[in-house]
Amino acid sequence: MAYRHIPVMCTEVLEYLNCRPGGVYADGTLGGAGHARGILEQIAPDGLLIGLDQDADAIANARLLLAGQAERVRLFHRNFADLAEVIRDLGLKGVDGVLLDLGISLHHLQGSGRGFSFLRDEPLDMRMDVRTVQTAADLVNRLKEDELQHIFQEYGEERWSGRIARRIVYARRSQPIRSSGELARLVCEAVPGGRRARIHPATRVFMALRIAVNDELDRLSGFLDQVPEMLNAGGRLCILSFHSLEDRIVKQRLKAMERKPRRDPGPSDTAGGPEEVLKILTRKVVRPGPDEIAANPMARSTKLRAAERV
Repeated sequence: MAYRHIPVMCTEVLEYLNCRPGGVYADGTLGGAGHARGILEQIAPDGLLIGLDQDADAIANARLLLAGQAERVRLFHRNFADLAEVIRDLGLKGVDGVLLDLGISLHHLQGSGRGFSFLRDEPLDMRMDVRTVQTAADLVNRLKEDELQHIFQEYGEERWSGRIARRIVYARRSQPIRSSGELARLVCEAVPGGRRARIHPATRVFMALRIAVNDELDRLSGFLDQVPEMLNAGGRLCILSFHSLEDRIVKQRLKAMERKPRRDPGPSDTAGGPEEVLKILTRKVVRPGPDEIAANPMARSTKLRAAERV
């Protein structure tokens, strides 16, 4: 199946990245390469795009879509948390812009066969990178009840985390839980109201498991720790997040880097005084417009935050 993904907020992303002809830009989450193609158009004729994705399917898709501009593209089957290392390996001091799109793609939900969707009955995998050892089935069938509850509560902010964890532990005593369909059914049985709820009862549980399997929040934090060393002066960072946990991390870390304590104050500096590392460009989070949401309902929860290296 062809790699399906609709890029979100393309116009806003390109505006905040401030792509310039001849610049060097990195897309840390290639996905369907929609944002990447937009960047390449704006940095033509001699700009360079560095593209990363932890999913081999996305890299294969990007090689096909960007084949006509291969001399201006460097693709890596890596997680965005490795971007600083990739930049160093390419012999670059920094880049002029970095984009992260933290959302899950239509390909993962509809075409990967890895159990990301509670609406399909597929192997309970949820690995973005199939080289990762631990699957969602491993977590569901091996973790203790309190550990499962913690994942559902911490990463999914799930109100019924305890009931769901108990139902899973009871069910797996008879046989292992192997499919996304089976897990979704168990969650529906555990949650009061079941399928009559406004959103599917398994929504938060599936999100929590995906975050845990792919170590998403820790990798995001690790990436943000390295942002200053990746960006050239005036370089832009643009991040699209899709749930409150991601957005909270991005918001807090950007704010902290905007006024960061000096490590080695100069003679004219107040000892320990703050220095400006980043300038936040989005004082209020930027959201997609009504036309985009109507055309692509998956965009409705998108939040864009951007900053500039000073």
